[in-house]
Amino acid sequence: MKALIFAAGLGERMRPLTDHTPKPLLEAGGKPLIVWHLEKLAAMGIRDVVINISWLAEQFPRTLGDGAHWGLRLHWSHEGPTPLETGGGMLHARPLLGEEPFLLVNGDVWTDYDFTRLPAEPTGLAHLVMVDPPAHKTHGDFALEDDGTIRDDGARRLTYAGLGVYRPALLDGWNAIVGDQVGTPPRFMLVHLLRAHMPGGAIHGEYWGGGWTDVGTPERLAQLDAALRG
Repeated sequence: MKALIFAAGLGERMRPLTDHTPKPLLEAGGKPLIVWHLEKLAAMGIRDVVINISWLAEQFPRTLGDGAHWGLRLHWSHEGPTPLETGGGMLHARPLLGEEPFLLVNGDVWTDYDFTRLPAEPTGLAHLVMVDPPAHKTHGDFALEDDGTIRDDGARRLTYAGLGVYRPALLDGWNAIVGDQVGTPPRFMLVHLLRAHMPGGAIHGEYWGGGWTDVGTPERLAQLDAALRG
């Protein structure tokens, strides 16, 4: 299995910290956020990791090297000066990912979830890790049903943790779903593809009640850093 780390965002809510440092390279607990992921990916036996980059892209290979430090091979999916959003970013990285299911994790989250719990072969097109809605976004993203399917709406609304396993086939027919007003290269949100496949029961997931932080502001980064340093 390969992995994809989303790391191309502008980090606008994290300014001024991200004026000169991409958000996934900001430190918490003594190391960059993205390194927490790289260590876990290496520990579970993954060797090839694709990282999509845009804002201050040159800092990633300068900081992380080629991945050999962790026993990894890092592959860069450079999106140019404007990030392609999550859907466009996945589409842009697809040639580097191959045709097998891959693990996806957002570069700006932290979690103590054990990545080895994720299924190597997800039921349907994607398996998403869902968490309780955080205080800054209480509505939640999707509903997790008792049978593990994820719906756009329902009684048990949870927040997508930015972690899951995806089949590349999720991207098939993307243009019919998002339309033709996405630019070149295409720039669109992954959520449109997920929602399009939910009525057919192709999106599954699980609930995680352990540690998870969406590191979206300087305040949340400081809180996470203090917690990790104990």
